[in-house]
Amino acid sequence: MVDLKGLSAAELLLLHAQMGDALRVRGIVRTGNNPVGDLAEVLFCRAFGWRQSGNSNRSIDAISDDGSRIQIKGRRITRHNASRQLSAIRDLGGGHFDLLAAVLFSEDYTVQRAALVPRETVAARAKYVAHTNSHKFLLHDDVWSVVGVQDVTEALRQVRL
Repeated sequence: MVDLKGLSAAELLLLHAQMGDALRVRGIVRTGNNPVGDLAEVLFCRAFGWRQSGNSNRSIDAISDDGSRIQIKGRRITRHNASRQLSAIRDLGGGHFDLLAAVLFSEDYTVQRAALVPRETVAARAKYVAHTNSHKFLLHDDVWSVVGVQDVTEALRQVRL
């Protein structure tokens, strides 16, 4: 483990930028944004052999071999923020995806829990948020007990980056 306490803020930011570049070269992330979403996409696509969509594809992050359209979301749980709210789901009523692939990461980015959730289940459990014109979906533990939801935690844990 690297001791970061002695580094200045400028040095830490430089290290963060360099880490992002290194992860991009290795194909783990595609953007300069928070790595949670990109990491979730890579894990699901590698675990299930899905084809990753382009960055600009509306509401679809991957396509499965059977043609299913998949939206992939991830959330990192930390000691400072235990929220399980996934990022905004846009135009849920438009039916742009068939399946939500969702993963909760621990603070160290290890897979805590993961699930494949049918769009119908997402629609039934999500709440509309007017000021963002989107739906919010919380990945609570009871989601895994809903009929049709598949626990894929172990499949994601098996992926080697």
